[in-house]
Amino acid sequence: MFDTIYIEEAILSHPRTGRILQRFPAARRIVCERYGEVFNPKAQNFRLQKQRPALILAKKFKRLLLQAPPGYGIGAKKNYYFSHMLNCLYDCRYCFLQGMYRSANYVLFVNYEDFQEEIRATAEATPNQMIHFFSGYDCDSLALEPVTGFAASFLPLFRQLPNAWLELRTKSTQIRLLLDTDPLPNCIVAYSFTPDEIARALEHKTPGNRRRLDALSKLQQHGWTIGLRFDPMIYQNGYQAHYQHLFATVFKRIDPARLHSVSLGSFRLPDRFYRTLEKLYPAEKLFAGPLESTHGAVSYRSSLETELSQFCTEALLNYIPEEKLFPCTL
Repeated sequence: MFDTIYIEEAILSHPRTGRILQRFPAARRIVCERYGEVFNPKAQNFRLQKQRPALILAKKFKRLLLQAPPGYGIGAKKNYYFSHMLNCLYDCRYCFLQGMYRSANYVLFVNYEDFQEEIRATAEATPNQMIHFFSGYDCDSLALEPVTGFAASFLPLFRQLPNAWLELRTKSTQIRLLLDTDPLPNCIVAYSFTPDEIARALEHKTPGNRRRLDALSKLQQHGWTIGLRFDPMIYQNGYQAHYQHLFATVFKRIDPARLHSVSLGSFRLPDRFYRTLEKLYPAEKLFAGPLESTHGAVSYRSSLETELSQFCTEALLNYIPEEKLFPCTL
């Protein structure tokens, strides 16, 4: 899977580093002082790297846990996100990561114990208050689980912290670990969906909606708490019929009575990220759509964004109670 693996000097002897290297005995190994030497240089070809990304094993020193932006959440007053990994196995055209990073290589921070220490301290500081911790912000939470062991390492921590809720955000069908594990009541496995036509056009290398629903249905039947994330909402001609079909298909497989939450998010990119994506994909129809720049971000014009959001909200409320629906207002 990986032809080349870069390894920071600081984590050469880390047990997780050793376990990962054992999985790829034929990979070329290159030692570096800091991952930024490989990940941050200018004039990298993101599209070329995306064809055969390298893996970079590194240590995260600062900003392990970050407060989520206002308007981002699914019911708790205190929301944090953390990133054990930078970049995603998948290749979604709308993804902000491709506009944010110069490199398509994957960075895996192997010092999970430092993340866990900060999460534990944050949760124990307010034991009577529910706190949500979101993974999958800078990567897919489960797509590389056989390599990273991320969920396998973090689930036992959250089992000890009843006021701390973990969201695993994913499009992946890598659920064997979860099906072999007793469900955690305070872990939400949240799957992202767009209509089939949009997914086929924009969500490259991802499992299709049918396979995601198969995985999500198995998880719900096994007892896991699940969530649905319709984020970002993408405009196209006839979007009403496409989203109606998507919602009907999802709720044929998912029991809304045992659903934790549903969120809706608009398509939105910082101007700088948008300009980078335009250069990467000059023929991409998504970026030729009815978009405008306001207050440093590119999104659909306000009237269209409101129309799309209102339609999807009203359609979803045919299936779920309003208290389970959370609009993302970033």
